[in-house]
Amino acid sequence: MSGASIVVKVFLYQITPEIWRRFEVPAEFTFERLSQTIQCAMGWEDKHPHEFRHGKGKRLLDVIGPVGLEDQTPGEFQDETKLKIQDFIGRRRLPIRLLYRYDFAEEWIHEVVLEKKGEGVEEPRMLGGERACPPEDFGGAFQYMQALSGEIAWDHPGYDPEAFDAGKVSLKPKRKRKPR
Repeated sequence: MSGASIVVKVFLYQITPEIWRRFEVPAEFTFERLSQTIQCAMGWEDKHPHEFRHGKGKRLLDVIGPVGLEDQTPGEFQDETKLKIQDFIGRRRLPIRLLYRYDFAEEWIHEVVLEKKGEGVEEPRMLGGERACPPEDFGGAFQYMQALSGEIAWDHPGYDPEAFDAGKVSLKPKRKRKPR
């Protein structure tokens, strides 16, 4: 799959109307780079823990994530810095679905769909999406939906839940903050 790329769709669970992004990444990207691309595409700041979960049926016990999570994983654990998307796909047919958990306290759950092979790109490329991602540290999907329906105040001046312009999204990873 050398020189190949993968078209990826990501959307947030428990939020309506749907917030989604579609982008294309090189197939040789590691899952660490896929996570960074998801962070950029969704507008997150990558300041909380994350993991990818996959498995058979509804039991998603296998985890791809940062080293340090392996002792918290009931199933198989794979280091996201070493596993490439093309190796994960292997001979399986696309689409392949995974869960992406971000910020374990607020539980932002994303579905990640490795949809199809793309035209081949050297760098990630944004293809589309709808609606603004919830502000970081907002309180999770339940609080976001409460704010959307007017039950609680937004507390984020200038935030427009409908605003999204794929052309303004940079998929270049932000520098990781050094832990204190």
